[in-house]
Amino acid sequence: MNTADFYLPEVNAYKHFFDLPLDHSAPTGEQIQIFARELVHQDKVGQELPYIVYFQGGPGFGAMRPSANSGWIKRALKEFRVLLLDQRGTGLSTPVNATGMSHMSAEQQAEYLTHFRADSIIKDAELIRNQLCGQQPWAIIGQSFGGFCVLKYLSDAPHGISEAYITGGIPSLTRPATEVYQATYQRVLQKNHAFFERFSDAQALVRQLAQHITDTPTYLATGEQLTVEMLQLLGINLGMEQGPEAVYYLLEQALICSPQGEIVNPLFLAHFSHLLDYNTNPIFALLHESIYCQQQASNWAAQQVQELHPEFNYQTDMPFLFTGEMIYPWFFEQFANLKPLQQAAEILAAKQDWPMLYDLEQLANNQVPVAAAIYSEDMYVEMQYSLETSKQVNNLTYWLTSEYEHNGIRMDGEKIFDKLVALNRKQALR
Repeated sequence: MNTADFYLPEVNAYKHFFDLPLDHSAPTGEQIQIFARELVHQDKVGQELPYIVYFQGGPGFGAMRPSANSGWIKRALKEFRVLLLDQRGTGLSTPVNATGMSHMSAEQQAEYLTHFRADSIIKDAELIRNQLCGQQPWAIIGQSFGGFCVLKYLSDAPHGISEAYITGGIPSLTRPATEVYQATYQRVLQKNHAFFERFSDAQALVRQLAQHITDTPTYLATGEQLTVEMLQLLGINLGMEQGPEAVYYLLEQALICSPQGEIVNPLFLAHFSHLLDYNTNPIFALLHESIYCQQQASNWAAQQVQELHPEFNYQTDMPFLFTGEMIYPWFFEQFANLKPLQQAAEILAAKQDWPMLYDLEQLANNQVPVAAAIYSEDMYVEMQYSLETSKQVNNLTYWLTSEYEHNGIRMDGEKIFDKLVALNRKQALR
């Protein structure tokens, strides 16, 4: 192997770039670049080790940028080469943004974006596997949306996988986005109740802030006017380990006194933008609902379901409630980097001919060992749907736990991955 591109404590890191088709049905057409970072423990450089490929959550987020030999990576490096894949459109993989698509019409933008779902991501991975490993299969691990990718991989190319792992990311194989949101809105309500019960003055703090920004136009560090609807979006953090604390401490500092009277703290305005990713990761807003779509349109599913939950429509005489991992059409009216993509978003929301994602027969006969962590309190991936799917995938063993929130792999990854490896290896011996 060539000299490492850089070094972490005990780890060599190598960069890989691959030129792959935008549309895999037209392999000689437009090409995009896919980036992956390979990690190898320094004690194992030169050894013939199998690969394990990491599929990031999202959609629309690049793979983690590690700074130490820690977490699940530390456990994986004991026996694998770790490949951190920037899924197409993210990180260093021909990133998607409004500037890069400004030369396209709205129809062209929408058509371009149809090639950034799990089906295309898996085809990328298979071409990369052929270049790095030849016919040798590799292991895969997916967190959150990465778990959707794992199930798609098991549907389409099981011959390329030696073993698979999923953390907080077993979706329904058949339910439409509206059914998913019907369940997750209930989870968000539970997280709201827990948050406001735990932090006794949080309701007063956030209502005071909501009133202030309603009466006094207030602008974020990114230039947008801060609205109550935007403020509600902080709830996406309530389902993460350490997320409620981050939200509360931010609210605690939101309003300060000045010679001009009460104002919104500039620190709040800067940190608020850092807790939301819609401006920086547009695929998340553009394609989040489509990750559930199979031969049907999403038609702004989260907005449809919210109409059944008027308690989320904030009024001054009602308790303030945060929303969760929901995408709304008004995003494309209020977030600066989404405004140029509004027409494309409407086209994608109305698209009815999304391809099927999962091969139910193939999954029912799956022979690849799969081990999954299901978090019973997960706000983003409904536990009951995960358990439902686990019965539809042969050779899948799961660990159901209330010990972690959705981002458990970030918080205690070494323990979680070690547990899943043990599950898979026992399963493989049967």
